Amino acid sequence: MKLTRYLLAGIGLFGLMQVIPYGRNHTNPPKLAEPEWDSPETRDTFFRLCRDCHSNETSWPWYSFVAPASWLVQYDVDEARSHLNVSEWGRGKQHGEDAAQMIQDGEMPPSYYVVLHSEARLAPSQLEQFIKGLQRTFGEPAEDDHSDGHAGHEH
Repeated sequence: MKLTRYLLAGIGLFGLMQVIPYGRNHTNPPKLAEPEWDSPETRDTFFRLCRDCHSNETSWPWYSFVAPASWLVQYDVDEARSHLNVSEWGRGKQHGEDAAQMIQDGEMPPSYYVVLHSEARLAPSQLEQFIKGLQRTFGEPAEDDHSDGHAGHEH
């Protein structure tokens, strides 16, 4: 009896989650401008590894339509685009100069993304080439920038 109640309550809660509108708008804004890539290979690799979160060309997976996963995916995309969006290059502050370092430090792409997207895995030699391409495309952080990506902010 108790198990049935818990099961029904869980199904009801899951159903209620589905009516919350956040995480449901999966229209991509228009592509305005891209950076001047150092090579087609760097661009191709960026779009294979980073496009879903760091551009307006997101491919929304099936689970991004089902709460609570939809909330997490939407949050990740919104947050990522606010830091670096290659589809809106030249608009607002972009943090492209931090991209190579974050990949080199293993911060990007996030491990959970790589688990769900095998195409985001690179061999060490490919990774090294990609990092060099990002450095040539975006430059590197200024010396007074902090490695945490928050230049000039006190902690």
